[in-house]
Amino acid sequence: MDGNRHRSTPLADLVKRIVDSYRAYPVTHHLDAMFLPNRERTIEIIELLRRLMFPGFFDEQRLTSDTIQYHVGDLLNQVRDRLYAQVREALRYEQLGTRSRRGQARAGAEDRAGREAAHDTDERAHRITMAFLERTPELRRLLSLDVEAAFEGDPAASNTDETIFCYPGVDAIFTHRVAHELWKLKVPLLPRIMSEYAHNETGIDIHPGATIGESFFIDHGTGVVIGETAQIGNRVKLYQGVTLGALSTKGGQAWRGRKRHPTIEDDVTIYAGAIILGGETVIGKGSVIGGSVFLTQSVPAYHTVSMKPPELRVSVRRAKGKRGAVQEEPAGGPPGVYDVGL
Repeated sequence: MDGNRHRSTPLADLVKRIVDSYRAYPVTHHLDAMFLPNRERTIEIIELLRRLMFPGFFDEQRLTSDTIQYHVGDLLNQVRDRLYAQVREALRYEQLGTRSRRGQARAGAEDRAGREAAHDTDERAHRITMAFLERTPELRRLLSLDVEAAFEGDPAASNTDETIFCYPGVDAIFTHRVAHELWKLKVPLLPRIMSEYAHNETGIDIHPGATIGESFFIDHGTGVVIGETAQIGNRVKLYQGVTLGALSTKGGQAWRGRKRHPTIEDDVTIYAGAIILGGETVIGKGSVIGGSVFLTQSVPAYHTVSMKPPELRVSVRRAKGKRGAVQEEPAGGPPGVYDVGL
């Protein structure tokens, strides 16, 4: 009896309050919408492409040279169908989604215009899908260079198979290269869904708009942030915690479309924790940026930037005094503290 009473009126009241909150905060719901990309289907596309880019690594069955032709054909069919469906939804969302959410659809001439626009969108989705698929051989070439860069850049790697299976940097750059192609094709939402999926999986946050050259390697990777308008050259190596960010976003949407993030030229190495900010900041070719450096100005080619070595306080802990306090004195010397420069 008591259980039934608890499940009736209070729950109905809570339902009403939650539904009322949807009306009060419309930006947090997508009710009555006709088109919206599906996050799970988009992630499926990434995983299918992973199998296409790295055959034999992520497949359940063993692949052979005799079966690879059939396998690739099957994968391409699956990618084409799923990608077309999600691109189509994304394009129609961009075109009609706002009107659908606000319930502003009209009859008559507007309905006919809407049908014509939908047909155009379907054609555009087909063109985008095929243009992306045409890029897959080039994507494989770029990824092969990234895999080699990961192996050559890390003595801890036993072989390139290990870098493909285990390295979050390789995983993140794979997803970025896919998302970046869709970004260049002006597909709404899908590239961001893909990049945030990689961010969640690897701890590496690369905006799909960032331009990244060949043989890119992120070592360890956790905490790396690369902004939308960052430009990275060839053979660049980043360590964990590096930020290529904007100087300020106080202007909000007024900054849209402007270069806000740094340019990193070829053969640059950036060590852990370095923060490089600003759209006018250029790190010249062959330069090395040390760990924990904070930069908002350009660096000429073939220069090294490092922090001034800090001083550490090193002392010896001795037994607790009568009141439980720990007293300190330096080893082999009079009471005091030694400064040790590193």
